[in-house]
This record gives sequence, C-alpha cells and structure tokens, in this order.
Amino acid sequence: MSEKILMKGNEAIGEAAILAGCHYYFGYPITPQSELPEYMAKKLPTMGGVFLQAESEIAAINMLYGAASAGVRAMTSSSSPGFSLKQEGISYIAAAELPCLLVNVQRGGPGLGTIQPGQADYFQATKGGGHGDYRLLVLAPNSVQEIFDLTVEGFDLADKYRIPVLILADGALGQMMEAVSLEVKVSLPVEKPWAITGRRGRTETNVINTLSFDKDTAEQTNRDLQKKYAAITQNEARCEEFFTDDAEVVLVAYGITSRIAKSAMERARAQGHKVGLFRPVTLWPFPSSDLLRVAQTAKAFLVCELSAGQMVEDVELAVRCRKPVHFYGRTGGNMPSTEELYQQIVKIMHEEGK
Repeated sequence: MSEKILMKGNEAIGEAAILAGCHYYFGYPITPQSELPEYMAKKLPTMGGVFLQAESEIAAINMLYGAASAGVRAMTSSSSPGFSLKQEGISYIAAAELPCLLVNVQRGGPGLGTIQPGQADYFQATKGGGHGDYRLLVLAPNSVQEIFDLTVEGFDLADKYRIPVLILADGALGQMMEAVSLEVKVSLPVEKPWAITGRRGRTETNVINTLSFDKDTAEQTNRDLQKKYAAITQNEARCEEFFTDDAEVVLVAYGITSRIAKSAMERARAQGHKVGLFRPVTLWPFPSSDLLRVAQTAKAFLVCELSAGQMVEDVELAVRCRKPVHFYGRTGGNMPSTEELYQQIVKIMHEEGK
C-alpha cells in the first residue's frame, strides 16, 4: 500500500502536474487558487522548469498558447473572474488543437462575487465560454485524491486528443486538506510532429494558425473539430453511481456537492428510502447515455449545485423529459447541508407518491 501525505487540493494539482511532466506554468494569483501558483513558483525553478507570473490572465493564456505550440506540457490556472479573462485565448488554443491543462477553482459570482466555493461556471466550462464552435474536455473531481489523479490524466487526455483539458474544481476542494497517494501512471508522448520546434531535417515548416480567409477551409477545420469531439463523446464520458439500480429518487451532483449529496443519500437509505446518487466525472462530455439508462427505472431526479441551476439543463436533456427533474441549489458561497438535501428528498418522495 502506497504512502500517503496530507496535501491541500491546490497543492495536489501542482504536484500532480509536475509528476506528469509539466515544467511550464503561466498564471496570475487569485483566491481561492493562489496556493497553486505559489506551489509552482517554489518547485519549478528547482527542477529546471519555468514559472511565470504574467501581468494579467490575458497574458498568461497567450503565453500558454506559445508554450503548447512548442509541444511541451504546460498549464495555467485561475478562479472564476480570472478564468473569464482567458476565454478568447482558450478559443484560440482549442482552434489550434493544442494540448494543455487549464484549471478553474471556482468561487461565487457573478462579478467579483465572493472567495467562497461556487459552481456557477458550469455553462462557461461546458458550453464554450469563448467564441466559436469548440469544446473543452472537462473533468470534475470531488476529492483531493481525485484532483491529483485527474490532473495527471488530464495531461494524457490532452495529448491523446490534442485538446485543452479543464479541471473544474471549486474553492472547497482547492482549500481542503486530505491524505493523497502520489503514485502516478503517465503516458508521456514520444513525438509531437506538429510542434513548432524548428525544421530539424524536415522540408516542411510547421505553422500553427487559426485564421483562414477561405470559407471552405474554415468550414473543414470546424468539421474536423466536431469529428474529434464526437470521438471524445463516444470514448471519454465518465460517471460514478451509487444505488441507482433500485433508486426511486436519484440525486445528481458533481464536485464538492456530490459528497454532501452522498451523505444525504446514505441518511435517506438508512430511513428506508430508495435513493441513489449519479455523479458526473466528466462534465463534457456529459455521461448522458448512463443517466438515460438510470431514467428507465428512477421516478425522479434531484439536481444539486452551488449555482442557480446550470447542470439541470444537461440532466433534462439526458433523461429526455421522461422523468421529472427537480433542483436545489445554494449560491453566494453557501453550501447545502446534509439535512437540507435530505428534506428535499423527503419532499420529492412525498410528491411522487401521491
């Protein structure tokens, strides 16, 4: 059994990235993710890597564009308002098909909001926060160990599909401390023939560009991207299920909220209620086919989020309006208690039993 050490979520991201071969970080401090750039600032220079605190989030994302173009493993991180500033650059990176890791440790909003946890960046993450038809592969951990594991895997997925991968965490996960095993399995790519590293004996010069003055060429680029996104949807949708086989009411939650929902589910089960939990691990692609399967036997769903209700739309689309979808959320940095969610479960079971 591997040894575990106590780590804060933000620090676990940094350590995982380094072990995954990321030696280039570009970012800007913003609460509640500031421990991550602080960690990278201390560690990367000692191992020949590069930490650069940019003058702004806009500068940071464009530095990442350049580093990813050279074929190195590189990353950036921020929190909600800062991540909004990166959206134009993220669209460029997605269009250029550059693999890299993005991290958003969400806080409450809108505007400057609060430094407390939030999950109201779901639309921005899963629907394309910048311009144009593009997607990010979005991973949603719910523990410090999973933050570590998905950060490592995020780099592999980025290289596998030549796509920017987003770790969508929240202030609670970024700040909490838990025991973490630092064992990693990394599949470092042998070669990136598309990277801008000089000709090196090639007759052709590599060019990375997202501008096209020819509409047919631009359309083909979009078709190629959509073909890739279809493959990711087919191969990478992930979820975790608890007692969904016989559940009458199924909670749907991700990130830190899924842990509260699990406690509420366990309390309901102890009281004899048939309640289950469905946790999306990938927010895009959303595990729609798995949720549709659950909808064949469940009577109702309860979506729990730290927002005014954003994932609700994907849940409704997944179950194709075959079963009622209820919502309970908290905003402003507040999180629901187990008791709150349990009372919502009881209310729904009473309504469905009428």
